[in-house]
Amino acid sequence: MVLIRSRILALAVAVAALAPLPLAAETVETSVGRLQIEEVADGFREPWGLAFLPDDGFLVTERAGALWRVGADGARQRVEGAPEVWARGQGGLLDVMVPRDFSESREVFLSFSKPQPDGAGTALGAGRLNEAGDALEDFRVIFEMTAGGGRGQHFGSRIVEAPDGHLFLTIGDRGAAERAQDNAHHNGTVVRIARDGAVPDDNPFVGVEDAQPEIWSYGHRNAQGAALGPEGGLWLVEHGAMGGDEVNRVEPGANYGWPEISYGRNYDGSKIGVGTEAEGMKQPVHYWDPSIAPSGLAVYSGALWPEWEGRMIVGSLKFDYIAVLDPETGNEEALRSRESARVRDVREAPDGSIWFLSVGQGGVFRIIPAR
Repeated sequence: MVLIRSRILALAVAVAALAPLPLAAETVETSVGRLQIEEVADGFREPWGLAFLPDDGFLVTERAGALWRVGADGARQRVEGAPEVWARGQGGLLDVMVPRDFSESREVFLSFSKPQPDGAGTALGAGRLNEAGDALEDFRVIFEMTAGGGRGQHFGSRIVEAPDGHLFLTIGDRGAAERAQDNAHHNGTVVRIARDGAVPDDNPFVGVEDAQPEIWSYGHRNAQGAALGPEGGLWLVEHGAMGGDEVNRVEPGANYGWPEISYGRNYDGSKIGVGTEAEGMKQPVHYWDPSIAPSGLAVYSGALWPEWEGRMIVGSLKFDYIAVLDPETGNEEALRSRESARVRDVREAPDGSIWFLSVGQGGVFRIIPAR
């Protein structure tokens, strides 16, 4: 893999007026042919996380605290029993994850900014979705970061189920950048826990004096996209400061450098840390300059578009597009349409279609081959 600045391959985007359909739709021309973008559901206010339910629609979180279930018939139901959240700044009800054994366990996992005495910290909890699909029962917090503080930024919050069933959770630096290099805190880390909140014995900081045992990797700024790669490893997309958004392949115990190294600069234009590299700190696989504000990540299987197998599908909050990135070369296609306004989350559906949440449009959309 090579470290390379983003080279966006300009695409001609054709927006065609279609005959009236139950869902609004547009088409875009891409390297794999003409794709259709369809609206699946609308009327959401700051949607943040999306997760599919087997044979029964999907779940969507809203940052202000609402959890919604949209059935296979399109009917929308608010799900009661979500946790109290600290809905300030970037905080609130954030990611949602449905585990592989949902049909048996009925468990749903949520990340959120949990109120704390001095503000809020990133937390992870779980409850059981009842058979009616309108309530989470017995919701419990299984992890809560060390004191997060009163600042309203950088909660991280993406949840990924590992191949062995453990859970990864990304945690931003919460605006206290120096803590991302101090393993006595959870700021700027990826944590790994069991589904009941227990710490696995093989976590790299178990038994290390003054370190939080849940930590899997550290030195992250604010990872708002996370997914498993084709071989089961964890990948992240992270917000930089002014420039320096990163793609990282996560290794246990590794230090990803923030705020000692970065390919960006502070918002006042000053240098960050010691520069772009330092001994013992990992380099990103890819970085963007200027920043695209990446949020949401899917590593595509190739199910509908074999040419995109292994491509990273990344949402941009800043430039209102979806990036299709080859992590080996840094080549990138930009999928743009009026639907892709502030893309917050990206998922591959079981049928191989690509779904995304648009904050700007307040909706859920899917990308399929053009009809």
